[in-house]
Amino acid sequence: MSAANTDLVSIKRFLPAILGTAIFMQMLDSTILNTSLPAIARDLNESPLNMQNAVVSYVLTLALFMPVSGFLADKFGTRKTFMTALVIFSLGSVFCAMSQSLNQLIISRVVQGLGGSLMTPVGKLALIKTFDKNELLRAMNYAIIPALIGPVLGPLVGGYMVDYLSWHWIFLINVPIGLLGIALSIRYMPDYRAALSGFDMKGFLFFASASLMLSISLEMLGHSQTITIVLLIFILGFLMLYFYYRHARKSDNPIFPLNLFQVRTFRVGILGNLATRLGISAVPLLLPMMVQIAYGQSAVVSGWIIAPMALTAMIGKPAVVRILDNFGYRNTLLVNTTIIGILIFCLGLPGADTNIYWFVPMLAALGFFNSIQFTAMNTISIADLRNNQTSPGNSLVSVNQQLAVGFGIAAGLTVLKAFEASPIVGGDIHVAFKYTFFVAGALTVISAAVFRRLHPLDGRNLKSAGSR
Repeated sequence: MSAANTDLVSIKRFLPAILGTAIFMQMLDSTILNTSLPAIARDLNESPLNMQNAVVSYVLTLALFMPVSGFLADKFGTRKTFMTALVIFSLGSVFCAMSQSLNQLIISRVVQGLGGSLMTPVGKLALIKTFDKNELLRAMNYAIIPALIGPVLGPLVGGYMVDYLSWHWIFLINVPIGLLGIALSIRYMPDYRAALSGFDMKGFLFFASASLMLSISLEMLGHSQTITIVLLIFILGFLMLYFYYRHARKSDNPIFPLNLFQVRTFRVGILGNLATRLGISAVPLLLPMMVQIAYGQSAVVSGWIIAPMALTAMIGKPAVVRILDNFGYRNTLLVNTTIIGILIFCLGLPGADTNIYWFVPMLAALGFFNSIQFTAMNTISIADLRNNQTSPGNSLVSVNQQLAVGFGIAAGLTVLKAFEASPIVGGDIHVAFKYTFFVAGALTVISAAVFRRLHPLDGRNLKSAGSR
């Protein structure tokens, strides 16, 4: 075997782990902070209600800079861009741990967000360009395991660190993980570039403004009492998208070419992500809240209750590839989305006096089917993109996923607050949570209809080489 082939084998062996490192840091950081906000507020002499800005600043930075990730990777190379993103994210984590005031923490979170906005999209782009279509499913399958583990371990790890160490460690834990990612990237991250005809600044400003306004409206939706302002910002976000659409029709080099949406599998993947995550993304937020508020358990106990989701996601990974190979993307996504919706619905069935450990088998099953869902949606979205569409398409998928998670969290909080204030539940917070899970489950079942637009043979070029 030649040296070049040996290097390629090594790159293919380690690249999914490198991308997994970035995803794990980003997902863990996005969820671990929620458990620690009260402790940080006490230490910084702030109201816990004001600490939401530390979360919002990070989310908004992601939404603002993710659209430019593909251009930077094409111009400066995937290796340099990815490593720079890891350095920025790690430094931002150190700055967060050193913060002495809320304003310093917010600025540090912006630095983190800048690194985070590039890490995952650029790492995923390198993966897409390295693996052949018939290898991509298996590689992506293992790379996204951290996307399932992070939201589950976040509350658990955060609870232990706050109770037994200090809140500073929820940020410092990123540093060794980041250093590991940098060390692996030096040796195993490929350096892809692409010919560029210039940066579409006008298109970027339109699209970034749309992402920013939609993200702000989603964050406000779960916390604001003034729905008029939220709707105004939301409408302005869609207006910016319309302006981008008009611009992209006339531009020779738009940041996101409109011909991406002529690819049916990409179009269905984008829409499917938005629709199905309305229910799926609400569960990691709502269930720990219900365990603590309605059942009176601690943050650590709530973390342990949902931990089986991560375990079954990892155990079930080898089966995911076989399921997609044998049943195809259309059938798998139709059935799998329906099953997830039914499981979310079932989370609302136990009564207030039911032992909380009845949730464990349901969540274990949910973790397995979530792993199928995320692998299938991520891979089908880029299945039929041409080489010149890979960078912008991958960036747009990342932005869409970020907004989809925000939609899901905001929708879950909004429905919960609506039921809490409704005379239907009579002030019983457990019943409010119960009905919220019923709504989230029903929405997820309905969202399965999106995948009817797929053809039975879609994704056949992603069929694992080992299954042929």
